[in-house]
Amino acid sequence: MTTLVPVLGDQLSLGLSSLRAVDPGDAVVLMMEVADEATYVRHHKTKLAYILSAMRHHAQALEAAGWRVDYLRLDDPENSGSFTGEVARAIQRHDSDRIVVTEAGEWRVSAMLDGWETLFGLPVEILADTRFVCSHQKFDAWASGKRELTMEFFYREMRRKTGLLMEDDKPAGGRWNFDKENRKPAKADLLTPRPLRFAPDAITRDVIALVEDRFADHPGELEGFDYAVTASDAERQAASFFANALPQFGDYEDAMLTGERFLWHSILSPYINSGLLDPIELCWRAEAKYRKGRAPLNSVEGYIRQIIGWREYMRGIYWREGPGYVDRNFLNHHRALPHWYWTGDTDMHCLSETIGQTLATAHAHHIQRLMVTGNFALLIGADPKQVHLWYLEVYLDAYEWVELPNTLGMSQFGDGGLLGSKPYVSSGAYINRMSDYCSTCRYNVKERIGDDACPFNALYWDFLARHREKLSGNHRLAMPYRTWDRQSEEDQQATRAQAAAFLRQLDKECRPSYANRG
Repeated sequence: MTTLVPVLGDQLSLGLSSLRAVDPGDAVVLMMEVADEATYVRHHKTKLAYILSAMRHHAQALEAAGWRVDYLRLDDPENSGSFTGEVARAIQRHDSDRIVVTEAGEWRVSAMLDGWETLFGLPVEILADTRFVCSHQKFDAWASGKRELTMEFFYREMRRKTGLLMEDDKPAGGRWNFDKENRKPAKADLLTPRPLRFAPDAITRDVIALVEDRFADHPGELEGFDYAVTASDAERQAASFFANALPQFGDYEDAMLTGERFLWHSILSPYINSGLLDPIELCWRAEAKYRKGRAPLNSVEGYIRQIIGWREYMRGIYWREGPGYVDRNFLNHHRALPHWYWTGDTDMHCLSETIGQTLATAHAHHIQRLMVTGNFALLIGADPKQVHLWYLEVYLDAYEWVELPNTLGMSQFGDGGLLGSKPYVSSGAYINRMSDYCSTCRYNVKERIGDDACPFNALYWDFLARHREKLSGNHRLAMPYRTWDRQSEEDQQATRAQAAAFLRQLDKECRPSYANRG
């Protein structure tokens, strides 16, 4: 009799709670590549190749560490196509008398795990995922009774809990948050750091061929695949970031430049979210750089906030709000995304650039996601569930627990302000200030009306006007509404007519059926 330990594709950590809870001599680790997980959305080809290759390499690492691993490949002719089907077959193969598994990262898979004990007639022990600072229970305790779940206050609690960037009971530098220092535009520079590139080995080449064959209709490209797929290579990428990019990360974390896909960003989130890197260990290393005078406080604080602030907070929101969160649509938006979200074929240079690099690399940084593709989707009134599905399918680091609240809540205001204090919308002026995109765009960012006017400009004011009843009471939008009210009725009508004409044309470029997927 053996203990069966299923390890999922985002649990690629040797210190996983389920592994720590069993004796390797009495256990079999089960790893499964299944069609259900590859196709519940049309995952980017690069995302599929990364996960499958990282899983295969992790199986080797487990075996080297003394574990007995039962690994099922996607192209195995006996593959049932689902986690539950493969667990059932593994129980028979290994005569298993119990299952020990670390909790799933999303509601869909969690429901499967919850049903296994009844289905298989075996005891199933579901353990907490200890790779996070804040448990579900502790997040619920923090959130209980609060009218507003402000991330900043949660983040301060995580700082106190971990001791990161603390001096006794005070924040380092006398402030909790240095975000105001982290909004500088960047200029093209030959000295901009570059992330390491990793040539595909034989395992990765096999996976790439499999993905090209089985998932040809999925978005994205595989040419030039160069991500790390092992913990050791992910660690090399982390070391490179801390040595070369962290010192200026803070200053330029919101900047965007044509042709510069990575700038000073770490490109570590895929490795953190799949389990190859320990997020808290990375935070301690970042703090050490500050303590030793090798990185400024604004960069280190900004980096740590993304992990123990935003990342932990998004997970807490996801599990607290439940599986129905995905259907929230506060602004009653139902427009489908234009087809060019899957091609990048648009004259709006900011969108073409962001979507183009997304299709090529499965990566875009947080401001590109929030203030370019997300901003545009919100301005046109795109269905927030469809926007969520798009983000989930195209980004390498997108797992539903972290992507859904980021997209539906923060980006699309679908939860009505539970997560974000205001809708993150802007005219073209913000994009022009933080990037060089507008300088080579066919549209004029200074114009609101006319054939050459930047579409973001009229759409921004039209968004505020059409949602005035729901949004005018938001104190963070008081100034924009005052500005709108000072415009003449004639100017307002012209602006809204410009937006309406653009949206009519856009509706000819949409994918109306896609919003109903998932």
